[in-house]
Parts: sequence; structure tokens; C-alpha cells
Amino acid sequence: MILQFLSNLLNLEKREIIKFIASSPYRYKVYSIPKRKKGEFRLISQPSSQLKFIQKATLDHFFSDLPVHSSAMAYIKGKGIKDNALMHAGNAFMLKMDFQDYFPSIKPEDFVNHIKSSSQLRFSEEDEFVVCRLFFWSPVRGKPLVMSIGAPSSPFISNTVMYPFDEKVDSYCKNNGVIYSRYADDLVFSTCSPQILSLVPKFIEETIRLLSYPKLKINREKTVFSSKKHNRHITGLTITNESTVSIGRARKRYVSSLVHRYTLSQLDNAQIVYLKGYLAFCSDVEITFVKRLEKKYGESVISELLKNTGG
Repeated sequence: MILQFLSNLLNLEKREIIKFIASSPYRYKVYSIPKRKKGEFRLISQPSSQLKFIQKATLDHFFSDLPVHSSAMAYIKGKGIKDNALMHAGNAFMLKMDFQDYFPSIKPEDFVNHIKSSSQLRFSEEDEFVVCRLFFWSPVRGKPLVMSIGAPSSPFISNTVMYPFDEKVDSYCKNNGVIYSRYADDLVFSTCSPQILSLVPKFIEETIRLLSYPKLKINREKTVFSSKKHNRHITGLTITNESTVSIGRARKRYVSSLVHRYTLSQLDNAQIVYLKGYLAFCSDVEITFVKRLEKKYGESVISELLKNTGG
């Protein structure tokens, strides 16, 4: 089924497609980027341009109808970190949890099992071979295939594979007066009743244990309870005691300092591009802060920085 589709799409013989698919897990450029925590790095594996094209075409043609739960907030058109934070802004008590090695924990068999349980496709062994080799990569030859951080197909696959988990957790939370959202590997729970949240970690651990797929682990070091008495942060944003979303004081000081340096012509081209993007982000999350920058540095300065950014 999938091989025939790719053969028609690429105008190649099936044997040529099979040869390409067999080598797909090794068609990745691998590099590291620093994490927020100093000294830690994230491994990025980016597929070749040809592999990216085939991944996208196959995903769009065969698997775009696979379910993604409404509680999933990452990689969804029309949703973002601001929407994720606003879901919880009106509640006084919050719990944050985090999966350990989220993308690499999702294996080819997880996606295959999910397709079989959630789709009407007549899936052959040949199709399983294609899916496993096409969408997953091998960090080391001979080692098990894992999901790539860097492939354009990975965000959707990770979201749809998590549908059974999201469905169970969302149902539990609704029955207990808790708001739940998941931004990739970040789980957020909020409520007005603090006692309820103390029961959630045990429920999550039990849900993970009973899931058929994927096999995940909670990073317990990142399990954090918070309330209005303390700073509440969600995916890099701050929820104020007035139940609004803010970029936070430290970021405001930083952005303001960059704008000041811009007015003094102390930024190079790369720094200006960076500032433009950061300011567009601020405009989306906290427009009142951008208005204050206009008063401080002049509307013309901020308008120039926001030009052609969508801000």
C-alpha cells in the first residue's frame, strides 16, 4: 500500500523505494543544541531533504486522520505556549510533571500499534516495515530505532501516539475538577482545590504503567506543586496573581536592554533579527509590555522592529 503510493509519487520502481526505506534510519544529520540548564545539550537528528519530503507526503496521505486529543497543546496550528498557560491562569493551585527522554521513548512499534488500534487502514507487514524505517532513526547502527528530535513528522506522531494517555488523564481530571494540558513532555494540572492535586502523580504513574504504548517514565525531579503564594511558570511563561500571562520580569529587563542597545546602534544584524523575533513573541504574549516599550523608546522604534514580523 505505502510502497505503491511512494512508487507512483516518485516515479520509481518499488525495489528502489525499498532500498531507500531500508537506509532511511541513517539519513540524518546529527548535532547538539544547548538546553536551558547550563552544561546540558539536546541531540537533534534532522532527516535529509529527500527523506523529509517522503515523510511528510506519507504522513499527510495515510495518517493525517489519526486522533490528537484536545488537551495536546504543542505542535498544533492555532495553539501555543500562551494558550497553554491561559488554560490554567484562573486556578490558584498547580502541578507540573515532565516525561523523561520523551521523544526517544516513543518507538516504531508504538506507532504501528497505534495505527492498528486507531485507523481503518489495512496494514500489511510490508507497511509496518516502511513505517518503522521511514519515521524512526538509529543513533547507532544495530541499535533499536527511536523517534527523532528534528524530523517534521515527529511532532504529529508523538501527539497521536499519546492520544490514549491524554484521553484517560483528561477524563480523570474532568471528573475531579482539574484542568489538564500537555505541551509535548510537559504535563500541567490546575484546580482551586489543592488536596486533589496531591493524588494526581500516583494516578499518572499508574496510568503510564497500564498503557499498552508508549512506555514512558516521569522525571520525578521536575514534579512541582505551586500556588498563588509562589511564582507559577508554565512552558516559560509566568501566571500573575491577577490571572494574566506574562513573559516575566527577567525577560522584560532583557528585552528592554536589547531595545536600548538597538537605539544606540550597538546590535549587529544577527542580534537585530533575534530582537525582532523576541519582540514579536512579546507582542503576542503580553502586548501591554510592548506598549510600555513604545512609551519609553518611541512608537517609531518599536514599529520598525515589529515590521514584517507579524507583530
